[in-house]
This record gives sequence, structure tokens and C-alpha cells, in this order.
Amino acid sequence: MEARGDCGPKVEAWGTHLEDLRVDEMERSDLECLGKALDHHPRILSGPTVGMVLAEKLLVVRTREGRPGKLKANKVQRAFENKRGQRNIVLKARQMGLTTWVAARFFLKTITQPGTLTLEVAHTQEAAEEIFRIVHRFLDWMPDGLREGALKTGRANVRQIVFPEMDAEYRVVSAADRNAGRGLTVQNLHCSELARWPGDAADILAGLRAAMAPGGELILESTPQGVGGCFYEEWRKAGETATVRHFFPWWMEARYHSEAVDKASLTDEERKLMEQHELKLSQIAYRRRIRADFRGLTAQEYAENEERCFLASGESVFELAAVEARLKTAPEPVERRKNGDLEIWLPPVKGKEYVVSVDPAGGGSDGDYSAAQVLEMETGLQCAEFAGHVGGLELARFVTGLAAEYNGAWLVVERNNHGSGVLALVETACKYQRVYSHGGQTGWLTTSVSRPAAIARLEAALVEEPEQFQSRRLLGECRSFVRQPNGSSGAQSGTHDDRVMAMAIGLAARAELAGKKRGF
Repeated sequence: MEARGDCGPKVEAWGTHLEDLRVDEMERSDLECLGKALDHHPRILSGPTVGMVLAEKLLVVRTREGRPGKLKANKVQRAFENKRGQRNIVLKARQMGLTTWVAARFFLKTITQPGTLTLEVAHTQEAAEEIFRIVHRFLDWMPDGLREGALKTGRANVRQIVFPEMDAEYRVVSAADRNAGRGLTVQNLHCSELARWPGDAADILAGLRAAMAPGGELILESTPQGVGGCFYEEWRKAGETATVRHFFPWWMEARYHSEAVDKASLTDEERKLMEQHELKLSQIAYRRRIRADFRGLTAQEYAENEERCFLASGESVFELAAVEARLKTAPEPVERRKNGDLEIWLPPVKGKEYVVSVDPAGGGSDGDYSAAQVLEMETGLQCAEFAGHVGGLELARFVTGLAAEYNGAWLVVERNNHGSGVLALVETACKYQRVYSHGGQTGWLTTSVSRPAAIARLEAALVEEPEQFQSRRLLGECRSFVRQPNGSSGAQSGTHDDRVMAMAIGLAARAELAGKKRGF
């Protein structure tokens, strides 16, 4: 990239002695020239950009020993800079220094490019505050001449730093703030630990993208957390969205060494890993240590392979090979209604009998979705699917209407929690007659016995009859439906399982209703 405007000659002049540049004597016009040249390579330098040199010259971080020291790019940070594009996604092992480097890059862009708004979004409020401590440290150690001049702050708190002279601002927020980015025009956006964002991460990210200015810089970054979810999907489709992928395995961090192991003790796997990646015996020793300490979480926290780390970091309940194979062939719906919340593949056929199963939620824009599945009674074939933020009377009216449309289908509503109220409305306000009951009570009761059995039935159907399932969204939820540490199963953090549960209930109720029909 060439320096623009009248700054080119000045930057080239600086290039001969950029290491000795007196930053504390700079004025706003000098900062703006640097801002136009951050990605420029002065001819005298063989590699580093102006921004990299400036970061190492100007910015102070807390070292591993807990003392302040000049920022010095490590192997991961240099590799990121060499490959970085306008849109980036970073899959990495833990504690590689990427968050610090992104904060440094965006801080320099903020203080040298007038009109800039930088937004960092962390997965928790604690993480957001930690990132901003890094940014505040950059500011605190800036030369007095800059802090009292062009970079004098108008507001500096735990979430926001404003530079009135530069008309620039740096913000850090938590992903739990659903209004993050709303009403803003963002030039630089860093989404940290995206795989661990709470709630509907894809919806939050879509809102943040909508706030980005044309030509803005985007960095999505995370350690993996299972197959499925927003980060996994962003990584998978990066090639389709002109997003640069960056993968940084644990051995790129210089600190990850232990006392060398005996070469004679190496396993075939360890020898192969050493040959492929030119690892040292001290790195193999460290690998053994983290595998002993982290056990099943090793691949998640210390990624080695960009494909296997996703699979290994979440223990999927369902057979992933079957799910992935069906995802490749699943058809598009023939009709969509309710803003795409209802998808239909097979409209009702006269004379056929159907089941509509419902997993209710409370409604509202936050939290889980209410989900419904329409199945053929005879075959179990998925005909339609709904998932939306509706509850109460609105949900009762919708599912009874859907059941009526499908030839007066059996309506199976989970009666746990919100379901009991929905069932009451189905029978009283909507006056729907064909409602599933068990043990003398209307509705499906999910228990510690019925839930595993229903999930197991769905698991078997996915392997034995994958063509029964039409919905890519359902299959996506199956991909991120995992075994939890406490022995239960459910959605991976940041994902949903509402469609999965509606389908499991539907298949189980269908089998019971079909058995009764046959006299079993």
C-alpha cells in the first residue's frame, strides 16, 4: 500500500530513521500522515510496516512478568500482520497475544485517522474490561506532548475513550449488550472469542456488521468450541465471503515448552507431529503436560489442526458423518412464510395423516425459540418446520392453525414450563380438539426418562433414514448438540436446540400414536 496525498514524501523521509522518530513532538498533521501510511512499507525497511514499527516504538504492554514494557511483535502477531486483509477470521490456541495485537493496531488507527470509531466486542463484561485495560495502558504511556495536544481525551472511562481533537473514539463492550453497535458507524470491529458469545451470536454479529462503514476492517477471533455455532459457520464459509482465514496452533507461542522428553519415549503420533511441524522435544513435553492437565479440552484450548479442533472440542451426541452427508443433499423449501420462520418442503396431501410437535418458549426477542415440526404419521418424513420468538396465545393460534392446515393433525405440545399455558390456550381459546395426551394428561412431558429415549430415537433416525430430514437449520442444531460435563446433553454454548427437541418429541409421539393405531 502506498502512502496517500502529500504524506508520501514525509513518510519516505521518516523511513530512513523511523526507529528514531520523535513521536512526542508530532502535531495532528503528522499523526494523520502516519495514519495514511500505517500499512505502508518504507523502502529502507525490509518487511515491517509503518504501523508495526510505530506499535513497537510507541506502545507499552504488561509483560508476562507483570511489568510494563515495549510491545514487541511475536511470531503469531507477525504472521497475522503479513496475511491480514480487510475481513479476517482467526482460529487459535489460547493466550497467543492476538487480542493485544489487534487492540494495538486499532488503537493506532484510532489516534491517527480522524473520524474513526473502533469497537471491540468481548464475550463477557470481565473480558471487555480486561481488553480496555490494555487500551488504557497504551494511552497512559503515550508521550506527554501527544496526551496534552492532539490526543487529549474528552472522555475516558471503563468502556470508552474519546479524542475530540481527532474526532475519534475507542469503545469496548460485551456481546451480552444487544444494543452494541446500534446507531453507530464503525470503522474497526474486533469480535473477540466469538465462539463463546452468549445468546444468538449470529444475530448480534449481523447487527454489528450492519454498523460497519464501507471499507471498515473486521477481525473475528476465537478458540474453537465444538462443531456448529456462529464462529464455526463463519470459519466454514470464509472462502465464500472473501474473509482471510488465520490459523495459529499452540506451538507458535514461544513460551509453550517444558523440559525435553527422552527421544526414545516418543510415540508414532509424536514423531509424525515433530516431522510435520519441525517441533522440538521440549514442545512435545509441553504437549504431554497440557494433555494431562486439560484432557478432553486439550484440542479446544490448544488447537493443533484447524479441522479436528472443532470436532474434538465438542462431544457431539449425533453421528456427525451422517449429519454432514445429509446437509450436502438437503433440499431447499418450496415455500417460506412468517419472514422465513416457517419453512415448508411438503405441503399437506389429502388423505394423509400428520403430527405437529411443539417445543414452546416464552416468546420475546431474547432467549430460546418456540419450535414446531410437521411429520407424516406413516413415514416420519419431515414436511415443515417453524422456529420463532413467539409464545402464549400467538403461539397457540399459530400451531393450531398449522395443525388444521395439515388435515387436522395430532398436536403434540411439550407441557413443561411455558407449555402448560400454551396447552390451556390451545384447548380453551383456540378450541383445538385433536391434542396428544399421555397418562390422562394433555401434552408431552419431558422427563429424565422420556428425554434420553426421544433423543436416542432421533439419533437412530439420522443414521438409518437421513432422507427423512429436510431442514438445514435442524441439521445445524444437530451438529452442535453435545454431551455436557454433567452427563446431560444439549446445545453447545451460543447455539440452540429448539428444533432438535421439537423433532425428538415429534418422532417419539408419532411412534406412540402409530403403535396405538395398530393396537399395540
